[in-house]
Amino acid sequence: MPAKILIVDDEPDLENIIRQTFRRQIRKNEFEFGFVYNGIEALNYLANDNSVDLVLTDINMPEMDGLSLLQEMSTQHPLCKSVVVSAYGDMPNIRTAMNYGAFDFLTKPIDLKDLEITVRKTLGMVGELKEKLALEKRNRYIRETFGYFMTDEVVKILLDTPGGLRLGGEMREVTILMSDLRGFTSMCEGLPPDQVVLILNRYLEAMVNVIFKYDGTIDEFIGDGILVIFGAPIEHKNHAERAVACALEMQKAMKGFNESNREEGLPALEMGIGINTGEVIVGNIGSPKRMKYGVVGSHVNLAARIESCTVGGQVLLSDSTYQYAPDLLTIKQKNEIFAKGFKDPISIYDVSSISGQYNIELDQAEDLMSSLKSEIPLSITLLHEKHLSEKVLKGNFIKLSDKGGIIRTDQQIDSLTTIKIDLDAVETKDAGDLFAKVMDNDGNDASAIYVRFTSIPAETRNYLQSFRTD
Repeated sequence: MPAKILIVDDEPDLENIIRQTFRRQIRKNEFEFGFVYNGIEALNYLANDNSVDLVLTDINMPEMDGLSLLQEMSTQHPLCKSVVVSAYGDMPNIRTAMNYGAFDFLTKPIDLKDLEITVRKTLGMVGELKEKLALEKRNRYIRETFGYFMTDEVVKILLDTPGGLRLGGEMREVTILMSDLRGFTSMCEGLPPDQVVLILNRYLEAMVNVIFKYDGTIDEFIGDGILVIFGAPIEHKNHAERAVACALEMQKAMKGFNESNREEGLPALEMGIGINTGEVIVGNIGSPKRMKYGVVGSHVNLAARIESCTVGGQVLLSDSTYQYAPDLLTIKQKNEIFAKGFKDPISIYDVSSISGQYNIELDQAEDLMSSLKSEIPLSITLLHEKHLSEKVLKGNFIKLSDKGGIIRTDQQIDSLTTIKIDLDAVETKDAGDLFAKVMDNDGNDASAIYVRFTSIPAETRNYLQSFRTD
């Protein structure tokens, strides 16, 4: 783009002199000139064209003199630089012009060589100012875009490395972590709004502190869920390890979160986490009015599918994440699932620890089962992709724990299947829905399955616990 220069002078011959002096620069599209005859016309010109880089103005002009123009420009157009070209080069005029922001003061008759040097010098300063403003705009954008979702250290790296961040879309291998609280929605229905917000904010604060520790980028909060990216926008070769370590520490942080809840008479909660690694598109997503750095691709969907298979306190990994660091991970169990949008079965791993520089291990609290005063009759409906099956199975609770129970049923149900349980007792008909996830068959009884509760109303929990013998 040519540098745009506005000449403000009531001498009609000056336009021809300027065009003749800078004819080579005009021909090469280096400079572009505009001409007006007084300060009023200059202000109107600037109001309609904010791309003017430099104003060359006389002092003695009709309607509005050059010094008055400079005074108005200092408030209305502070980024537009000015040079005074006048026969009135006495010290008071020079001092006033400089006070109003003039870069230089040339005395008529014009020394054309001196004028060219001054113009180039002033435009050089304008260029530096534009670069500085562009950098400040970029830095402000980065802070606004990433400041709430990344650590201060990561944002500083982005600011200090102009070429280290491509804000457009790009394919990149990353690791995606998705977390979600178990039973939070049903819990919300029984608490005042201020307590729900208190619990949610306390939970998110605790999790964000851990996520930032491992340089995760928070893509978004989805209610009580969190979507985190490891490996973008700052690339880490060990992004999969960071994600697993982060997930395990997030689970350990739930202990302190729940202790704070109990001290205030609020319910304890559990969280499930799913992790997947793969190539996705990362970059700016949105519109000019609202934009965020985000991630798109099937591997994001798979992370969500894996997370939906978890129970509270569990971290499940895809095979692609596991293969990044198999020697560092302790796996409790491996399962295969069929995920929507994926043709072949997906292997998932229940991880309990990571060694090496991280050295994090989940507390392995045993889920102790209690005998019952009598078996509890129930009905089971399988849940697939949020849709309930029409087929209803019959069974009985034969043991219970704080987190789940053992059900005897004649129908085999695959591990990680989500089920809706309806208790046949009249007392629980209006208590709300009870959901659980099938964990495994009971090793001592082929017809019995171990289930973990994923959502259980308080009234239903109290009813079930009344059957326990301990």
